[in-house]
Amino acid sequence: MSVDDIERVAVLGAGNMGHGITEVVAIAGYDVVMRDIEQEIVDEGYEDIEWSLEKLSEKGIVDEDPDDVMARIDTEVDLETAVEDVDLVIEAAPEQMDLKKDIYGDLSEFTPEDAILASNTSSLSITEIATATDKPDKVVGMHFFNPPVKMDLVEVIYGEETTDETAETTYDFVESIDKTPIYVRKDVNGFVVNSVLGPFGDEAGWMVSADEATIREADATMVHERGYPMGPFELGDLTGIDIGYHVRKEAGKPVPPIVEEKVEADELGQKTGKGYYDYEDGDGADYGHEDVSEDFDWLRIEARMVNEAAKLIGNDVATPDAIDTGMRLGAGFPEGPCRRADKIGLDRVLEKLEDLYEQTEAGRYEPADYLVELVNNGHTGEDAGQGFYEYGDDGGDREYRTLNVLREDEVLAIELDRPERMNALNEDLMDEIEHVLNNADLDEVRVATFEGAGDRAFCAGADIGGFAGAKPWERGTITSMFETVNDFPKPTIAKIDGFCLGGGHELALACDLRVATTESEFGFPEINLGLLPGGGGTQRTMRMIGEARAKELVFRGERISAEKAENWGLINRAVEPEEFDDVCGEFVDDIVEGPPVALDYAKKVMNRGEDASLEAALTMESQSFGLLLSTEDVLEGTSAFAEDRDPEFEGK
Repeated sequence: MSVDDIERVAVLGAGNMGHGITEVVAIAGYDVVMRDIEQEIVDEGYEDIEWSLEKLSEKGIVDEDPDDVMARIDTEVDLETAVEDVDLVIEAAPEQMDLKKDIYGDLSEFTPEDAILASNTSSLSITEIATATDKPDKVVGMHFFNPPVKMDLVEVIYGEETTDETAETTYDFVESIDKTPIYVRKDVNGFVVNSVLGPFGDEAGWMVSADEATIREADATMVHERGYPMGPFELGDLTGIDIGYHVRKEAGKPVPPIVEEKVEADELGQKTGKGYYDYEDGDGADYGHEDVSEDFDWLRIEARMVNEAAKLIGNDVATPDAIDTGMRLGAGFPEGPCRRADKIGLDRVLEKLEDLYEQTEAGRYEPADYLVELVNNGHTGEDAGQGFYEYGDDGGDREYRTLNVLREDEVLAIELDRPERMNALNEDLMDEIEHVLNNADLDEVRVATFEGAGDRAFCAGADIGGFAGAKPWERGTITSMFETVNDFPKPTIAKIDGFCLGGGHELALACDLRVATTESEFGFPEINLGLLPGGGGTQRTMRMIGEARAKELVFRGERISAEKAENWGLINRAVEPEEFDDVCGEFVDDIVEGPPVALDYAKKVMNRGEDASLEAALTMESQSFGLLLSTEDVLEGTSAFAEDRDPEFEGK
């Protein structure tokens, strides 16, 4: 079976995960039946989908009429009826092995022979679940993250007998519903995301239990110093302290005393009103910059996460790229642990683990064989040219991790590919933009375009977490990317759909032309963080729209609409979404078909003349005009004009 053979899907479960998965599948165009054991539960799930679709439609996230999506959803209570004619089953029942085995035993009898049986389990063994069926080769894990409508990641997990065909079809199906799959090639406890995420809260718990830090110091340092979206204790309160407790207990792992204390006191986090923080008085996780501690050993936490990643890689469970993708999309990390470890230095990570293991003999610090192997082979990270990843210093081929690059028909199309962070700029993304432009074949490229992946943002700004660890005096170096874009010899176009804020706005301003949908928003929110635009925003904006409006944008930190941005002169066009691709295409075509040499000279004269006196700028213009008169392009242009035909410029 291939993904093209999947037409009808059954989702078993109408709770939060079940109705969320049903909604995602229906939005993607599949017919889906949602089943649960009681009609009341099914009806509540159906109503939740209706409400969600209305909200998504109001926000423009779903273009299709909600009624048309709902028309693809059937409901059922009887299991046999629900699955009798489906091609794929996605089971989202409670996390109880006996219950799941009962369901899969029935599925063996009730489903078509070729149907794929996928479990949304987050922790139970796919291999064991499959023992309840007579077709274990068709059983696979399909682990969505909560809430499925918003979270982009899905783990595709092999059981011991899952065939490549089953896993690959499942992977393709996940892509077809506009989610990002990663392979988990062996059925290990915790799969990828939960395995690597475990030490984030676990090690912080041990440190606080030993009075080596306070809860606020741990959370503040990991968020404000290391760039994580929330601290380990705040995260525990959000997910439920008892959840992590039971996972550790079931896995036979020791539990930090502070976790034991909270569970015994029934202080389980937000759901009980109190956990590591007090939510009943409205303060909640009220840590801030002032709680950051220089003495907090953040490397101890990160080294353990890296070690878990190394175990997965060494055991052929997942690739570094799959792990990093999983942690970015599934846990909201600013960058993956493998990439971050390559920056820190794998030798430094290994040394931390070895020191802790020698001091405590605790098994959680025992270095992974694969990590030891990398360091012993001199593959210690980015500075060494190889770590978890390879880093070439040549100007040729390079595997980009935060960009998608398409070179076709003299167009260099660059797509910022961090949709889970609304394409926010981090060090990797900025470095890769520079690498693409610095190594572009200028004989082949006539125009470069920039756009953002996903449907929410061109680029929502700088990802502060992505610059974790950078020193204040190093911050100034990040502006080089904006200058590289500004100085690129060929015309550049920013294709803006969605948020264009902060550093993203500065990237757009560094381009020569800007086309945006009417649903886009522009602004410099940096002032609200106690900062100012640091990528040329204060200066380019002044030169484009004048002092008064530029200062209004920067000083007030408010967003403006695409229509106002066009009226002020920040962008060239604001167009309706349905016209966006056509208008962008017209801009690109005009440049591709235009005279390359003249365009190059025009860009240089206009960019350099902006900062020169009028007399000097006019001199540059005159000299360039004279030089162009001797080009073959001018001869072609004048001949075509005289012959009433379109010119065919060759850049000579």
